[in-house]
Amino acid sequence: MAPAAPTAPTVKDLAEINLADPDNFAEGVPHHWFRALRERAPVYWHPGTATIGNGFWCVTRYEDVKEVSRNPTVYSSEKGGTNIPDMPEAGLQQVRAIMLNMDPPRHVQYRRLVQRGFTPRMIDNLKPAIFDRAKQIVDGVITRGRAEFVSEVAAELPLQMICEMVGVPQEDRKRIFDLTNQLVGFDDPDLKDKQAAGMSAAIQMFMYANQLATRYREQPADNLTSVLLRAEVDGERLSELDFCSFFLLLCTAGSETTRSVTANGMRLLLENPEVLEQLANDPSLIPVAVEEFLRFDPAVNYFRRTATQDTELRGQKIREGDKVTVWYPAANRDPDFFPEPERFDIRRTPNDHLSFGIGEHFCLGTNLARLELIAIFEQVLGRMKNPQLDGPPRRLRSNFLNSMKEMNITFTPGPPAGA
Repeated sequence: MAPAAPTAPTVKDLAEINLADPDNFAEGVPHHWFRALRERAPVYWHPGTATIGNGFWCVTRYEDVKEVSRNPTVYSSEKGGTNIPDMPEAGLQQVRAIMLNMDPPRHVQYRRLVQRGFTPRMIDNLKPAIFDRAKQIVDGVITRGRAEFVSEVAAELPLQMICEMVGVPQEDRKRIFDLTNQLVGFDDPDLKDKQAAGMSAAIQMFMYANQLATRYREQPADNLTSVLLRAEVDGERLSELDFCSFFLLLCTAGSETTRSVTANGMRLLLENPEVLEQLANDPSLIPVAVEEFLRFDPAVNYFRRTATQDTELRGQKIREGDKVTVWYPAANRDPDFFPEPERFDIRRTPNDHLSFGIGEHFCLGTNLARLELIAIFEQVLGRMKNPQLDGPPRRLRSNFLNSMKEMNITFTPGPPAGA
């Protein structure tokens, strides 16, 4: 068990809280603000800005986040999308083609198309491949005694597995990695696409998806792309927009979030060397520790919903059309639900965090993500001896994703597996 976090700054006036500015997440998630909101205004009206448009409600307590997430008829993903900034109607029509931005019954229909690829049985079939890939990834850096952990270790396993599942050839996977970086890093100046002459990463991803679709129409294979190309909704095949949106969501959500939790978990262990030593000495603790990585430092900070009618939450009157945001780092540290929530405890059980969401949009890849996290930490902790940070990590400039761009580490060089 790690010591409790140091005392955070006191929030004198809630008006100082600005969750709309990604710069305020540059040094880490502002947990002191979330603590103040949970205690003093758990359903808080946050003012708008020129960048995001209208203001939004911030929901920070565990039970309230569950209430919003489980009520898609009142709190819609489709009406205004799932990010805070206001969008023009033309933009909304495009994002509504992504399953993340759909409501029932449409969301249920589309989810059914791919959920068979993510059942516990299907993921269990992938287990040997996942553990073998994790071994290969550590083999790639172990003899050097140093690594850029985010790109060389954390990103590789989820990227390789989701690309395998959708049928992306090995030679194209670096391109998918770069495009997903640009898609999630829209607020970070370092991740802007400098070579595409104004073409967005989403358009490039759609173009690639169309190329892949052409390939698998001519030569169907046992992968999710072929499943989607055969799929029908209400008796009709998926449109080009629907298929490309599916591909974009699978590649981005299937790689970025697990990458973030892997890197965040490793950083937590490096900052708490006594905990790292416990895990290295007793790998049977890794599955429980993974749940604490997810709770303590989740990959996604928030999702937005839009009220479809006038309603009320914890005494606050929410009007039809209002934006309502649910904040997972805040809910995951709610003292009404988690004993000593500020303590990083790799033996914490039960640990019913909300990092995979809850309700209609509960993460489809939960079983895959958990297995990938267990596999990579077994390899890293079992083989990278005496790991240490080699300089401060560089965080992604984003209030949406809790992620790192770079984390250099050193460790005692070792042999490849089986050498």
